[in-house]
Amino acid sequence: MQVIFYEFDVIDDEKLNFAVILTQYNDQWIYVKHKERQTWEIPGGRREPNESIENTARRELYEETGALTYNLSPLCVYSVKRGIDDESYGALYYSEVLELGPLPSVSEIGEIRIMQGLPSELTYPAIQPELYNKGLDKLYFRENK
Repeated sequence: MQVIFYEFDVIDDEKLNFAVILTQYNDQWIYVKHKERQTWEIPGGRREPNESIENTARRELYEETGALTYNLSPLCVYSVKRGIDDESYGALYYSEVLELGPLPSVSEIGEIRIMQGLPSELTYPAIQPELYNKGLDKLYFRENK
């Protein structure tokens, strides 16, 4: 498996099936645990029909964290390549949450936790550290331009 990163304008928008949101609250990271899993995930999910990828990020952020007030900015596009003909694309966003509310009733999330860094028990251990590290690199580059 290989994670590849692209700038936002390189991959056609219609190929983007997922939005993942590196999310901070009070200078710590928010991670979520799906009701059916015992591992942690960066908030995010699948794009719905006729939904923009940014709206996917906004919907998933709310559904998975209860975020009510937040900033959202695109970082990059990524792909996960599992073989010659098996590549899926997603958009990586960054969000600073200013206000959290309760999880909505439609949420698949059983628990959210606010942590300093990346947890060790990840649902997608070959993908999420790559996204986290690329996100940190992008954020550091933005702040130090």
